[in-house]
Amino acid sequence: MSIRDNTNRRLKEVLDIMAAGSWAEEKPNGGAVLAEAVARIPFTKEESELLSGGIPRGHKNLTKATAELVKAGWMSKGRSGWEITEDGLKATVAFKDAESLTAALANGTPVPADTSLPEKPAAKKTVTKRAAAPKSSAKATPKKAAAKAPGENGGVLGDQPQSVALAGDFGTILGAVENWDPAHDEVQMELDAHSGTWKLTADLPAGSYSYKAVVNGSWDENYGAFGQFDGANHEFSHDGGNVTFHYDHATKDVLRG
Repeated sequence: MSIRDNTNRRLKEVLDIMAAGSWAEEKPNGGAVLAEAVARIPFTKEESELLSGGIPRGHKNLTKATAELVKAGWMSKGRSGWEITEDGLKATVAFKDAESLTAALANGTPVPADTSLPEKPAAKKTVTKRAAAPKSSAKATPKKAAAKAPGENGGVLGDQPQSVALAGDFGTILGAVENWDPAHDEVQMELDAHSGTWKLTADLPAGSYSYKAVVNGSWDENYGAFGQFDGANHEFSHDGGNVTFHYDHATKDVLRG
């Protein structure tokens, strides 16, 4: 199957994921929607190739393709999240597979006026392939007590894990005994109680690096690029100096700033 075919299949998944979220009156984070679509239809080897900026080819293609859903009036993107429109909901009924959906987008075919809204979808299981990640023989011990992060106005942002470690190939630079070991104090992230995100600032020399977020001290729960469970390593090039990593347990993703 071609890269374009796979992108079209994931685009259909994006719309279906948005439709399912509408039943819970959610405006999901765009990154979370894309990550779920990729989890359902994993990248091929070619699609996993990193382009300039460290973005996988498949992710760039899918992100670009979602603009077609916006142009068709089937979804909108905003700061508060992504939202599916009524026509977008009906499109999941009128165009039941990737082929018909893609053809409708390409030809500007509107959703038939007599199309009904979809019924409440059944829960859909996500099957994610486990990626082979470097693991340490040492047992990782959670460093922090379970926490709930209060927001700026005292609200609770949600349950947080006991600990989050940034395991990668720069652990020894930070003072850890070995790389890829989430047990060391030097790679533990700190919870920011105001934002509800976990942070770690590291002074790294110029070079290319890889890492993953390891939750609760065990490789049994780890998240890679775009918040994928057991996904591909985060990879980035650095000019040297301080870099701050931000882990959001809602999206399971790590951003750098």
